[in-house]
Amino acid sequence: MKKFIDEFKEFISRGNVVDMAVGVIIGGAFGKIVSSLVEDIVMPMIGMLLGNIDFNNIFIALDGSDYSTYEQAKEAGAAIGIGAFINNVVNFLVIALVIFIVIKQFNNMKDKLKKPEEAEAPSTKICPYCKSEVNIEASRCPHCTSELE
Repeated sequence: MKKFIDEFKEFISRGNVVDMAVGVIIGGAFGKIVSSLVEDIVMPMIGMLLGNIDFNNIFIALDGSDYSTYEQAKEAGAAIGIGAFINNVVNFLVIALVIFIVIKQFNNMKDKLKKPEEAEAPSTKICPYCKSEVNIEASRCPHCTSELE
């Protein structure tokens, strides 16, 4: 049992586990913010542009009854929530877009912080007489036998 507890302590104390836990918590909070953005700002504006459509009340009643709201139909257990599905799709797309932008900016910042690689020293030079490529350490050109500086 002591070995199990020690292994568990080692597992928990690893940086990756703690980082992942922080990421999950922040991701949950971020998801709520984006959901609110989509449900409370984006979808009402889209609905207004499309003729004052309330996406929350777009549904199909499966039992043939007439319900005034999606919540009533949902309580009766006879509804397919098309509007809720559209909200979730838009929610996903907004989250994906924001994550893409954040990762892209993070990678750009990471690339800017990298030190530029030093250029390799040239290993050849050009003979000024015959214009042939010659080893940088050569004192004579192997093609025209001219002395090189």
